[in-house]
Amino acid sequence: MLIRIIGGHGGVSPGFKATSYLIDGKLLIDAGSVASGIQIEEQALVDNILISHAHLDHISDLAFMADNCFGMKGKPFEIYANAPIKEAIKLHLLNDVIWPDFTQLPSKENPTLRFHDITSENWLQLGDYRILPIPVNHQEGALGFIIERKNTSIVFTQDTGPTDKIWEYAKELKNLKAIFTEVSFPNRLSKVALDSQHHTPATMKEEIKKMPKDVPIFLGHLKPNFQHQLFSEIEEIKDERITILGSSDTSYVF
Repeated sequence: MLIRIIGGHGGVSPGFKATSYLIDGKLLIDAGSVASGIQIEEQALVDNILISHAHLDHISDLAFMADNCFGMKGKPFEIYANAPIKEAIKLHLLNDVIWPDFTQLPSKENPTLRFHDITSENWLQLGDYRILPIPVNHQEGALGFIIERKNTSIVFTQDTGPTDKIWEYAKELKNLKAIFTEVSFPNRLSKVALDSQHHTPATMKEEIKKMPKDVPIFLGHLKPNFQHQLFSEIEEIKDERITILGSSDTSYVF
């Protein structure tokens, strides 16, 4: 699998893009920066979109992606989310007030965006990909994903504080090649991180003990205003498996 980190930050500023991970150019995890991060022709090639939760830095570019690709594809972007996530997006973003409801445009029968319900801990098959959505400790309904293709599995937790179930599943995988997870706040803001259900380097150090051993760990969702401090504190974890996602539009092959 080719994993392209279109945006891997927990905020937006020049040089920092919100969360969007693109797999093999076809499968998108979250839509925080896909419209601003890749060309329109590349956006139109996306088939399926997984949404981990409904916070703005993970869904905002659904609006602009739909607008950019309106009338280009001949088929909808297929969006997979559970009920709380779908309802939040429909109510607060695609509501014909903040933005047109592209699930009804150009028509209800042939929309630009089409939602599909997914259920936690039930495998979903999308083309070559087997996907398992798993609850994580964040906004109501928030999900992490295990994605399998051929002989490769990858874990994506996206936004989460300390959590357990996804690591229980991950330990059962025999072909796990990478873990993508998050560290948002520096250690001095541990209460903010706890209250908002995010990680600090200190809590990530403990979280790593739950993960399968000898698997590369990629840490993203760094808040731009704390990136320098986070780099330093993550280095203090002293785990050679860690790669920090400090730059947008980087790619990894597994």
